[in-house]
Amino acid sequence: MSLSVENQPDRSRYALLQDGEVIGVAEYDLRHDAIVFTHTEIDEDKREKGMASTLVQTALDDVRDHSGLRVIASCPYVRRWLSQHPGYADLQKR
Repeated sequence: MSLSVENQPDRSRYALLQDGEVIGVAEYDLRHDAIVFTHTEIDEDKREKGMASTLVQTALDDVRDHSGLRVIASCPYVRRWLSQHPGYADLQKR
């Protein structure tokens, strides 16, 4: 099984792919100097422990490494993930 995450800016989302098939998304909106994560979902029949976490962590790493944007977590999953990973606190817009 091969997992990868790719930013799909034309669809305003990060997609989690398993062997090339989209099995999850972290949707976002861009606002000025921020990226607002609005919804995260993994296909119910494809869920395995840690997939959503992999998607969110990879998306946040990409934001940190390539955009300079601040993160607003309106998605409850992303908000909870950030609260459990204090090493990403610097990304959050206050």
